[in-house]
Amino acid sequence: MTAVALGLDFGTESVRALLVDAMGMERGQGEAAYKHGQMTEQLASSGAGLPPGYALQDPRDWIDGAAIAIACALAEAKIDGEKVVGIGVDFTSCTMLPTRRDGEPLCNLERFRRHPLAWPKLWKHHGALSQAARMNEIASARKEKFLARYGGIIGLEWFFPKLLETIEEAPEVADAAEVWIEAGDWFVWQLIGGPAEQIPRSTCQAGYKGLWSPHEGYPSLDFFEAVHPQLASAAATKLPGRFLSPGQRAGNLSPQMAKRFSLAAGTPVSAAIIDAHAAVPGVGVGEPGVLVMVLGTSSCHMLNATIDRFVPGVAGIVDGGILPGYFGYETGQAAVGDAFAWLMRLVGHDSLERLTRDAMQLSPGAEGVFCVDWMNGCRTPLMDGSLRGAFAGLSLHHEAHHLYRALLEASGFGLRWIVELLAEHGVGVHRLVATGGLPHHNRGIVEIYADVLGSPIEIHPSRYGPALGAAVLGMVAAGPEVSELPDLRRAAERMAGIPEDLREIVSPREAHLKLYDDLYRRYRHLAQLVSQFQQGPSPFIHKQQIVSAEL
Repeated sequence: MTAVALGLDFGTESVRALLVDAMGMERGQGEAAYKHGQMTEQLASSGAGLPPGYALQDPRDWIDGAAIAIACALAEAKIDGEKVVGIGVDFTSCTMLPTRRDGEPLCNLERFRRHPLAWPKLWKHHGALSQAARMNEIASARKEKFLARYGGIIGLEWFFPKLLETIEEAPEVADAAEVWIEAGDWFVWQLIGGPAEQIPRSTCQAGYKGLWSPHEGYPSLDFFEAVHPQLASAAATKLPGRFLSPGQRAGNLSPQMAKRFSLAAGTPVSAAIIDAHAAVPGVGVGEPGVLVMVLGTSSCHMLNATIDRFVPGVAGIVDGGILPGYFGYETGQAAVGDAFAWLMRLVGHDSLERLTRDAMQLSPGAEGVFCVDWMNGCRTPLMDGSLRGAFAGLSLHHEAHHLYRALLEASGFGLRWIVELLAEHGVGVHRLVATGGLPHHNRGIVEIYADVLGSPIEIHPSRYGPALGAAVLGMVAAGPEVSELPDLRRAAERMAGIPEDLREIVSPREAHLKLYDDLYRRYRHLAQLVSQFQQGPSPFIHKQQIVSAEL
């Protein structure tokens, strides 16, 4: 029997398990929603209300959900868990939590169960706005070199702003924390066990969300001390572990977790990877210049390049951060599927299919309705979670589908801005590949993206790109003696690559190109006005220079 690997994909709402063999055949999949979902309005343990911008999760949901999803995948594949040769894990990031040195999350302890900041902060948690602003101000004033790797800005969704938030707003939790850890690393740690000193920390998660680099490590303790003495202390004493690249074997499945998941004890487990980044091997991309777009709740757009260039507002440039041998550029949009769901709730619409059908019957421009798509802040290129979106051009004859069409177009304009920004700084894109849930459930968004960009977009056939990428990592962790695949690139191409003549391509429509060129310029002007209107308390650097750039 061909070797089979397990990919575990931990998203915002659920976990997916995917079983894939070494030839790329998907054998079985299962999915389980988190029991407590996203805690954004109230804490599950007490029902107490949460402040605006909070987004928390329950770590027990990750374990329980994985058990259900794995059981479903094994049943569909009709194979025994003993047949799985390797396990890969991808996870939302930066989702992070405080634990004891034995790995027990503080939120599981009775004395902290009612304290929100003892729970894992989901990637979209925006409670650290002021902390991120201060870190940016100090880093900029000190001319910290690490800023160049992040387009000049530390994101409020990242590891150290969230850690600082707890130090300042819940000192009793910060004092009790013995380990601060990304959720993906925590889950892998739970799979393999071992002391805190041997925690397998992912170079992907640390590089993009933790200000870490393989050449310099974390920022200096002097910088952290300038921000807050306890932040320096935490960086020095509460981040134990070793750094491993995705695909490297972190360890082997412990007997306890093997029993929990009906798998074989000793199964190799890969170091974790960010969920969106897993989609790069998950769509079989092993070469530079390909923008892999993971379209879901939010969007992440990853690009491998042979050059290291400063690009303002890019969320991270990490040497080997996505694939070995390349500089991995991460960009993204903070609200995509989330924004569509929000609009449906706002207008009381119950059918996305009907709303999309009606919206796609409109001509470009949504009959005069314009939108700026910053409903959850702007990730690239402004890296400012304090920004808010806007609609303009509304009249009494406009209906829900006009708003939706404008929102779809705004999302496309935001993507075009990212592609142009990369090109302006010498990092070109020659191919675009879409994956994630949206391309398969909402083809209209890909059609509009192609028209706005004036470029063809490939839709990868797998509906589970990140999970497939995680399975690729699991296969690599199993070793070439098991999979006969010598490295990550070869494994990605074999297990997920699509021959050129079989690729599904959405091409731009010639009649729409000039219309969208004009509409894009208007979007950029509207974005400038919206940004200027909101100027004030947010001291994020580079914002005005980028938004006011000549169109």
